[in-house]
Amino acid sequence: MKLVHDTEAGAGGLLRFTTAGSVDDGKSTLIGRILHDAKAVPQDQIEALERAARRSGDGAIDLSLLTDGLTAEREQGITIDVAYRYFATRRRKFIIADTPGHEQYTRNMVTGASTADLAIVLVDVRKGLTDQTRRHLYLSNLLGIRHLLIAVNKMDLVGYQESAYSAIAKAASDVCTKLSAPLPHLIPISAKLGDNVVHPSDNMPWYRGPALLTLLETVPIPGSEMARSAFRFPVQIVSRPRGGGSDPLRLYMGRIESGEIRVGDRVVILPAGTQTKIASIKTLDGDLDHAAAPQSVAVTVADDIDIARGDMLVHPDQTPRVDRRIDATLCWFGDDPFDNRRKYLLKQGTRTVGAKVAKLIDRVDVKNLQISEAPETLMRNDIGRAQLVLPAKIAFDSYRRNRATGAFILIDEQSNATVAAGMID
Repeated sequence: MKLVHDTEAGAGGLLRFTTAGSVDDGKSTLIGRILHDAKAVPQDQIEALERAARRSGDGAIDLSLLTDGLTAEREQGITIDVAYRYFATRRRKFIIADTPGHEQYTRNMVTGASTADLAIVLVDVRKGLTDQTRRHLYLSNLLGIRHLLIAVNKMDLVGYQESAYSAIAKAASDVCTKLSAPLPHLIPISAKLGDNVVHPSDNMPWYRGPALLTLLETVPIPGSEMARSAFRFPVQIVSRPRGGGSDPLRLYMGRIESGEIRVGDRVVILPAGTQTKIASIKTLDGDLDHAAAPQSVAVTVADDIDIARGDMLVHPDQTPRVDRRIDATLCWFGDDPFDNRRKYLLKQGTRTVGAKVAKLIDRVDVKNLQISEAPETLMRNDIGRAQLVLPAKIAFDSYRRNRATGAFILIDEQSNATVAAGMID
């Protein structure tokens, strides 16, 4: 079991985390319990839940209703869409993405987890690791989520037995070892009763680690790492302000995805490869001498050169790869199987280009992690590696190096449906 010993390291800032697990493992109840016990729920919402509990004849409020907002979800008792909630404690701010547990909605889980710093994977202690749990562990590692926390839930239903928890811990560690993933944090909890969620539990004296919220408040977050990485600035909007002379400077707007920039720095415009200097950095609060990820800014450059939406500004000594061929891992979302006769669009950040899947390299069976070479197709929720060919070059990093510039989605050109998420190898 992996614990955080330095409780101040990484404290503060904003932590984005996601929840995942099989159906009925208690994801929405856990989030409701965190919000309730951390006193992050408005009183009128609590009173509404209490009234609903009285009408149903159940004395206990249903905490899962704090996140399961869709009518279909409440009727079926499952999470379908990704429900986002925001809250803060005295130590840190949080954004939660409560993602679906049913295999049918794995694509929603990928969406919610794509920007997460931490993933909580719930496991029902009575069921052990299911195929869907293994799928979520695989996806969390594939998506490059830095911290993995396995919450062994419903410990109250097995009498808080340490042996039941230890069996889950061993199975989870074995899966992570097969995936070459870091060992996870492991916490035994009861989301319904609150054991080890916000406050330590007296029912499990054999567990000496932190409560779940304490761990969330203290894990290091990657904000400073983004600023230290190679500079990447995808251009989102090109604007020529009115007034200010006969030839006003164009503004290139976007978000700094990683790294930092200073006025006077030389930059390369990709994929063209043109070089220039940063003349100014502007924000709504005024001009800056320096900016860093994840700030949204507008920059001007010293030379009159062609820069368009989808281009990327980088430092000359930290350039990404520029190519029209990409090897990537695809998570297939489409209801229809992959068909290499169909035309697709590849959207990477602010750039969209045509794309053809030249060949499927392999496909992984997440149940046993076996690899099938050269599959004929990918079905919904399949994960496989593919080689893509583009009509024009784009600038990109490997996903492991930079999640922002190494990720993309595939869009069916005819239906405009998103059919896959991709991570560049």
